[in-house]
Amino acid sequence: MRHLTALILAGTRTGGDPLATYAGVSHKALIEVGGRTMIERVVGALAAVPEVARIVVAIERPELLIGLPGLQAPACTKPLATMSTESGPSATVAAALAREGTPLLVTTADHALLQTPWLLEFLAACPPDADVTLGLARRAAVEAAAPDTKRTWLRFSDGDFSGCNLFLMAGPAAAGAVTLWRELERERKEPLRMMRRLGWTVALRYRLGWLPSAAATHRLGALAGGARIAIAEMSDGRAAIDVDKPDDLDLVRRLVEVQPGTIRP
Repeated sequence: MRHLTALILAGTRTGGDPLATYAGVSHKALIEVGGRTMIERVVGALAAVPEVARIVVAIERPELLIGLPGLQAPACTKPLATMSTESGPSATVAAALAREGTPLLVTTADHALLQTPWLLEFLAACPPDADVTLGLARRAAVEAAAPDTKRTWLRFSDGDFSGCNLFLMAGPAAAGAVTLWRELERERKEPLRMMRRLGWTVALRYRLGWLPSAAATHRLGALAGGARIAIAEMSDGRAAIDVDKPDDLDLVRRLVEVQPGTIRP
C-alpha cells in the first residue's frame, strides 16, 4: 500500500467570497451541508482512505478551523496540518509539492459531496506509470445524477467530461505539470496566447470537437516537460459537482437531503 499526503485547497478569493456571504458564514469552507461544514465533510472522506497518511489544509486563516469536531480525533483519524495559501490554486499546489513531495492527492474544500468510495475508485484507476492523473466524469453520468446542474465541459471527440477536483501528483515530474498549470492560469484571459502555446492544430481540433482526450493529455504532458498525464474516469457523476455558486450549494444540499445514506463519508 502506498502512503500519500492529501492536500485540501481551501483558499478564498481576495476581498471575500460571494458564496460565503450568501451562506452567512465568514469563509466558504465553513458553509454547512447536511449538518457539517464542507471542510469537515472533505476531511472525513479523506481520513477514511487507507492510503492517506496525513492531511494538509491550505487556508489563509487556519484559526477558522479551530474547534471543528470533524477535524479532531476521534472523528479525524489522520494527522492534520495547515499551510498558507499562495496567489492561486496552482501556486498553492506548487508550494505544497515543494513542501510535501509526492505522491500528493489534491482536492478542494468545496467538494462537499466527496465520498471515500469515490477516492478509492480514483486511486485504483490511476495508472502506475502516470506522473499526474486527473479525475473526470462523463457528461451522461453527471446529468444522470443531477439533470439541472450546470458544469463546464471539456469537449473531446470521445465524449464530454467535467472535472472532479481530484488530482494525483504521483512523482517528481508532476512539478512540470503544475508549472504549466500556473502558466495557463495566467493566460486564461488571453485565449490567443493560450492557443499559440497549445499549438494551433491542437487548439483547432479541440474547438471543432475532433481532439481525443488521450491526444489532449499527451500534448499537455509534452508542454509540461514530458510529464505523463492520464485521466481516471469517475463512475458517479456527483463527483463532478462542487460548490462554486449559490445554485451549486442549493443543489448539493438537496442531494444530501434526498440521499443522506449514500453521501455521508
